[in-house]
Amino acid sequence: MEHVDTLILGAGAAGLFCAGSIIEADKGKPKQRVMVIDHARAPGEKIRISGGGRSNFTNLAAQRDRFLSQNPRFCASALAGFTPQDFVALVDAAGIAWHEKTLGQLFCDDSARQIIDMLLHRMRGAELWLETSVQGVSAAEGGYLVGTSRGQVRAKNLVIATGGRSIPKMGATGLGYDIARQFGLQLIEPRAGLVPLTFAEQDLDLCRPLAGVSVEAVVSHGQGRSATRFRDGLLFTHRGLSGPAILQISSFWKPGEEISVDLAPDLDLAVALRDQRGQAGKQGVATALGRHLPSRLADAIAEEMGLKAARLADQPNTSLTKLADRVNRWRLRPVGSEGWRTAEVTLGGVDTRDLNARDMQARNQPGLYFIGEVVDVTGWLGGYNFQWAWASAHAAAKAIAAA
Repeated sequence: MEHVDTLILGAGAAGLFCAGSIIEADKGKPKQRVMVIDHARAPGEKIRISGGGRSNFTNLAAQRDRFLSQNPRFCASALAGFTPQDFVALVDAAGIAWHEKTLGQLFCDDSARQIIDMLLHRMRGAELWLETSVQGVSAAEGGYLVGTSRGQVRAKNLVIATGGRSIPKMGATGLGYDIARQFGLQLIEPRAGLVPLTFAEQDLDLCRPLAGVSVEAVVSHGQGRSATRFRDGLLFTHRGLSGPAILQISSFWKPGEEISVDLAPDLDLAVALRDQRGQAGKQGVATALGRHLPSRLADAIAEEMGLKAARLADQPNTSLTKLADRVNRWRLRPVGSEGWRTAEVTLGGVDTRDLNARDMQARNQPGLYFIGEVVDVTGWLGGYNFQWAWASAHAAAKAIAAA
């Protein structure tokens, strides 16, 4: 049997960073024995594939209003305790070149592998057991007993950093949720987040022929002042709609609800078409639309509205207004999402009411911590979820090191 001070289950972003933070805090003090266990062949796989292989490792705008949770205030303490600037300082110290792309998103200039290497270097002194499955967890005197495929490990502190159910092809499981239930913690039902949306046949008749066409759009959910809106790229697919704007809104949408899409967000299309009618009325409606939309999309909408062969000059204001509504206020009711297979994150997870916001420790189970995606805190698209991984891991590590 192995005896360690802290055992971390999960060698993803949160688990690796937690181990490194404990080791870093131990400098100049009696060192704890820290071990990280994962069933994967390599650590940090979601980091490796993120950002197109360049890792969108944080977002400069990572404040609590960019995160979804049943308790929106829960994440504030951890986020304040470890900021995007704190992580950037580590990246700079490691000599990793980076750039800001859009909306505060930070990426490596070279490769996501640099972030993984930095995390592994930072946790030197900790032990990393890969290709090791967890076979059971139980409370033991003074800590926890974890059965693994390499034997039993006894630990004073147990940190659950196993992530959620997103991207199952990379080995995602519900282990963290099982452990939470075992020790009496409640769960907010997990569901797929940051995921493409799928539609019924009447909408797919438009989407399928346009697969591969992209456009900048504003996608909205809800009504009035309480509506949530995202402006970003939208992509037509064979199954429905994807792209950053759709992925963002998917985390807010629930089955049965509508979304609204503005395919020309900088334009009052009704006014523009009336102006074009007065200046060049002989042109076709599809041609006029093509001045504001990708040509394939313009042709498809004109055909859908029965105006494929119509001249702009022949259209009354009511017809142009109806056409403009189809572009500026396209209302859709998704029938579902592509699910866990393509979801980038998991919504829901361990109920934050059962965790201490300052250190991520279970309120009823001393020495048991939950960090990262396994917790009911989910960020927007664009580096926010990595920042939550760093911040929640730092909070737990700080408490463990102090204890």
